[in-house]
Amino acid sequence: MTSEPSPKRHILTVALEDYFQVGAFNSVIQRGQWYRFETRLEKNADRTLDLLDRNGIKATFFVLGWIADRFPELVRKVADRGHEIASKGYFHRGIRQMTPDEFKDDCLRSREALERASGQRVVGYRVAHEWFHEQDLWALDALAELGFEYDSSIAPIGRTFAKEPFRRYLHQHRSGEKTITELPISTGRILGIQMPIAGGNYVRQLPAMLIRRAVSNWHQNVEAPLVVYFHVWELDPEQPKIMAGGWLSRLRHYRNLHKMEGYLEYFFQRYSFTGAADYLGLSLESGKALEPLPNSKPTSRMWQTEGAVDSDTPSGPRTPVSIVIPCYNEELILPYLSNTLESVAKDLSSRFAPTFHLVDDGSKDNTWEGMQKTFGGKPGFEIHRHAVNQGVAAAIMTGLRHTRTEIACSMDCDCTYDPHELANMIPKLEPGVDLVTASPYHPEGQVRNVPGWRLKLSKSASWLYRRVLRQKLYTYTSCFRVYRRSSVVDLPIRENGYLGIAEMLGRLDLQGSRIVEYPATLEVRMLGRSKMKTLRTIFGHLRLMTRLFGIRIRRWWTKEPEAPSTRTEPPPVDKEHAISTEPEALARENAFPC
Repeated sequence: MTSEPSPKRHILTVALEDYFQVGAFNSVIQRGQWYRFETRLEKNADRTLDLLDRNGIKATFFVLGWIADRFPELVRKVADRGHEIASKGYFHRGIRQMTPDEFKDDCLRSREALERASGQRVVGYRVAHEWFHEQDLWALDALAELGFEYDSSIAPIGRTFAKEPFRRYLHQHRSGEKTITELPISTGRILGIQMPIAGGNYVRQLPAMLIRRAVSNWHQNVEAPLVVYFHVWELDPEQPKIMAGGWLSRLRHYRNLHKMEGYLEYFFQRYSFTGAADYLGLSLESGKALEPLPNSKPTSRMWQTEGAVDSDTPSGPRTPVSIVIPCYNEELILPYLSNTLESVAKDLSSRFAPTFHLVDDGSKDNTWEGMQKTFGGKPGFEIHRHAVNQGVAAAIMTGLRHTRTEIACSMDCDCTYDPHELANMIPKLEPGVDLVTASPYHPEGQVRNVPGWRLKLSKSASWLYRRVLRQKLYTYTSCFRVYRRSSVVDLPIRENGYLGIAEMLGRLDLQGSRIVEYPATLEVRMLGRSKMKTLRTIFGHLRLMTRLFGIRIRRWWTKEPEAPSTRTEPPPVDKEHAISTEPEALARENAFPC
């Protein structure tokens, strides 16, 4: 039996943001990549609203202006259910990522978007990333100047604000003739350290007994209200797992998500909560007529950031190109891939007519079923399947055999290279060039958030390949490429896995083909884990280098000329088996030289 809630009121705040927009992954997920992820915002917002309704609670929802512009119906739904809408800035940025003028512009842009979507007056603010420190209090002056009536961006953790203990509790901050109320995140001493006792991450990480005791002590002994916060994604234990950012970020984000709703129910049944504006007696009446909202739901296209190329209307003749994407046990990444390819297709469509060939390389999960559901029958997409796993190079070769264009590309399913760069890479396949390969190790290339040990291994392999092959490149192992199809489709590739990627380039090099590098950015994989077996791949590269060096020596010894392939016509494509699932057809489909 639960106790009756206490009449003393506390403040409940909720961050309305998606699972990939959080501080734990800010360093690895760029804002321009948000559109790629499967959005779960509406589902998690509904779950949160239902939880609050069950407990008769009204709260303050801190919302990004960016979300208000993309999901105006959702923001208005929250407001219509009786909750306050407050600002979390326009983009998910910290105070130390902006100049004072940029901060003010960000606040104004966010407030305008939120008021337009919600029909409420926006009076509150909370910084989206990291908390205010002593050197950041100028932001309170700026907020007061802009007309905000309260802020909730201070969290007196550890020794922060130790010299100003009053900042642990609700207080007035004076800025000239103006004042703004500060609602700091509630903290208490746990295990000898001053830390939040009512914040989502801390509630999930620390022992429940310690948190409950600290909250009870605050309720009984502190006159100021407890300021509680959580994020709507914390009620979603089934969300996709982002593997980038390191184990600490994953621990911080995912630990005890399945317990979060129970934690909140415990406090909701024992204490009384309301929103910040209601507690402070602030009016949210805007005095403006509500603007009509668009009838359509947000689409993945709407998730693109500003500056994206809008290529919905092709101009002039377009060059047909094919893009091959090998997939193995990638069930969870397919929504991410689908959103990315939709954007890539639009980006390319002004100059090129792309066809995407996805190859399921004998996956053991539901990748094939997911590919059929997501891409099957979709214009511009073809799906193919290996009966058993053969390797990434074998999957690329299968895709190349099914292409019908002389310009063919390959890319990673996990989009660790931005496939929008194909718009710049394809034109480099000039007459006389047989391969354009992405090169993160090029002086103008970049590597972002990839573990250092993997970089050393990869760069060491490239150093060795430079001593074996004719053309001295910076990168030999990238899967992100543009091919002259007739030059590669009949290469006698012996390595079907990751080694086959380097072997394709090596054989082209030894037959005299011209290879061009394109400086590119390599990112860490966002979802799922790499399938590469490190030690096996290292020894495999050494074995491959020995074989390629032997071919080069033999050709030199026999005076065999190094000339590019003369094949000009692609072999016929058996379209009947493009998406066949019959074992006999699959066996025929995958019977290429290896």
